[in-house]
Amino acid sequence: MYKVKVNETYEFDLSAVNDTLQLNGQAVPVDVRELQDGHLHFIYKNKSYNAEVVSENHENKTSVVKINGKLYEVAIEDQFDSLLKAMGMGAGSGKTAREVKAPMPGLVLNINVAEGQEIQKGDNLLVLEAMKMENMLKSVTEGVIKKINISKGDKVEKNQVLIEFV
Repeated sequence: MYKVKVNETYEFDLSAVNDTLQLNGQAVPVDVRELQDGHLHFIYKNKSYNAEVVSENHENKTSVVKINGKLYEVAIEDQFDSLLKAMGMGAGSGKTAREVKAPMPGLVLNINVAEGQEIQKGDNLLVLEAMKMENMLKSVTEGVIKKINISKGDKVEKNQVLIEFV
């Protein structure tokens, strides 16, 4: 499932299930053919469209797409982006992340950092057990731990602030 935003105006959910395009939960008949070098041709509602990816920004997951000569800015968010956003670590947060939130309800099994500790991007912060699975939460930023709001053995709720950065 992808969340798609076009020109900062139109938002919809998009997924492909068994080679069928789903738009906001409804099956949408679309015939798509990849041509070459980022060019596509598709038929939607008996109309023909030519599409070309003009530019891509992989860091913030946006693209500029030209469809029948008109430019559109498209932002795409997958389930992992949604999870990171729920944890307060969404795309573009990079060095400005201020907190880590629980992505789901769970039990804190281990805390691998301490208040005042300097951390780097990718460092292991804590282990959260949810649905009988251990999930290692890692830092998406570098910085210093300001406050740890939980202890080993605590039960946490989704979106609860676990760790704050300076």
